[in-house]
Amino acid sequence: MTVDPLLATAPRHNAVRRFGWLLREAAGTVTRAGEPAGPARPRRAAGEHDDAVGRYLHLDVAGVPYRIYYEQAGLGVPLLCHHTAAADARQWRHLLEDRRVTDRFRVIAYDLPYHGRSLPAGDRWWAEEYVLTRDLAMGIAVGLTTALGLDRPVFLGSSIGGMLALDLARYHADQFRAVIALQGGLRSSGGLTPEGEARMRRFRVDERLVDPALQAARQSGMMSPTAPEAGRQETMLHYAQSAPGVYAGDLYFHAIDHDLRGEAHLIDTSRCAVHLLTGEFDHTMVPISERAASEIPGATLTIMHGLGHFPMSEDHDQLMDYLLPVLGGYT
Repeated sequence: MTVDPLLATAPRHNAVRRFGWLLREAAGTVTRAGEPAGPARPRRAAGEHDDAVGRYLHLDVAGVPYRIYYEQAGLGVPLLCHHTAAADARQWRHLLEDRRVTDRFRVIAYDLPYHGRSLPAGDRWWAEEYVLTRDLAMGIAVGLTTALGLDRPVFLGSSIGGMLALDLARYHADQFRAVIALQGGLRSSGGLTPEGEARMRRFRVDERLVDPALQAARQSGMMSPTAPEAGRQETMLHYAQSAPGVYAGDLYFHAIDHDLRGEAHLIDTSRCAVHLLTGEFDHTMVPISERAASEIPGATLTIMHGLGHFPMSEDHDQLMDYLLPVLGGYT
């Protein structure tokens, strides 16, 4: 019997990850135990509610009914927020409570089907493989915009959401006034060869066999070593609670179905502005985002120092240093 190397090494992955963080702590590059985990935040009083309110919305995308969960807070220009692969809208909880934003924006963060509280669609969903396609991802975003009566919202997404942001600017420019792509690009690999695409498809098969707890541990290497410990742990918690196979299904969109190579010049930033914000510690994404910015006429790019692949959940306060100036152009 042949054992897949990925599965054989899985039990040791958490131990190796923890050893790496201990080495970083010894070098003084991360928050040490006993030190503040991040900037102090005002605590809610006992019995007090958060600002965000959650609801379920029924959508029809290509003839398939979906029940989509979303949370919202604030008033003003609509700001539609999309999570990373295999995560959910909880990644945006700090943004939903940040009154520097919600005093001027109606912030709406939603869960894709199979993610968070948006249950799978279909009478026998368990008998079908979950695959996130570009059409489905765009259909959910555009469907929410229409059903909620949003007047040309700003779209803000990270990772798969960052890739989707550019697809929306390309194919639905008149429905969004701007897109902000965190960790976005024209193609996640910068251009897969046929052999590379075959490996990616095999990788998706392997990923369906991996426990979500292992996926959670893997994400630690994509975060900033200077991010607050609380933010890193919360980000990994989101991934540990993902359903098996969801990360693999999201990878189909991220690495295969999303492909704007040769189309970047067709994105009209006079109709829908494009802003790319990429964390410096997301090493594979930096050159991909740089390429996208160079090929999209009028796009802006900022490399965010001290941030990684999950800026909104690993270090919200650091992200705000970069996001607030961009949002200021739309109020």
